[in-house]
Amino acid sequence: MTPSNDGQDPKPLENPIPNSLPKPGTLDGVLDRALILVAFLRKNCPWDAAQTPESLIPHLLEEAQEVVDAIRARDTNELEGELGDLLLNLAFQVVVGEERGDFTRESVTLRLEEKMKRRHPHLYGLGEKEEWEEMKVRERGEGARVLDGLAKGLDPLLKAHRIQDRVSGVGFDWPDAGGAWEKVAEELEEVGAALKQGNQGEVEEELGDLLFAAVNLTRLAGAHPDTVLDRANRKFQERFEALEDLAQEREISLTGATLEVLDGLWEEVKRAR
Repeated sequence: MTPSNDGQDPKPLENPIPNSLPKPGTLDGVLDRALILVAFLRKNCPWDAAQTPESLIPHLLEEAQEVVDAIRARDTNELEGELGDLLLNLAFQVVVGEERGDFTRESVTLRLEEKMKRRHPHLYGLGEKEEWEEMKVRERGEGARVLDGLAKGLDPLLKAHRIQDRVSGVGFDWPDAGGAWEKVAEELEEVGAALKQGNQGEVEEELGDLLFAAVNLTRLAGAHPDTVLDRANRKFQERFEALEDLAQEREISLTGATLEVLDGLWEEVKRAR
């Protein structure tokens, strides 16, 4: 999110950063500094001034994913920088919203505080602790559908998990992972039957049912499908790269090797890891 240099001499800043900016290292107003920074950029940089909530969406999505990547890589130095980039994008949305008169930083924060008080009544002396999904069902109001309001841009894997969370909030769920395991086994058999029939449309439908059931099993086993699948992806990639190294050491061509040879290399790698 850095403007290009148009080759012209920079003009004096119309609105320099105020001297009253909270000092680095202090806690009071530390996050406000991001909002002040964005307001300063909006007043002095043509590129920043031209941005809209819509134009910033790609940057917001990219920075959120880079935060996730840094977390999964357990790279705290990278995470520190990526969190700053994400904070910048969040601050942009707040400042632009304020400029348009849509809301204020105070109203955004107040709404967050009120929501958390509703969802943690036992912490604020407002009532007994409740299940998260049950509270959200009540918040959506009388007559609202259980699956209303799901984010349209969710990855299908995450959306399956959220759908199952939502319906669980009204009691439509297996009592434990055992029922979900039996459903996975049932769907697996149906995939096998569809494959034998050779009907591609039915195969795809049954595969979708199998994936949905596997997500449900993962959820009821106390894990998140995105997390466990990412771990499986990384494990496979590491092993396959080790297989490539082993093949190179033995002067084996991957494209020319038989499946039997590749399977042998794979088993060696698995035993070593």
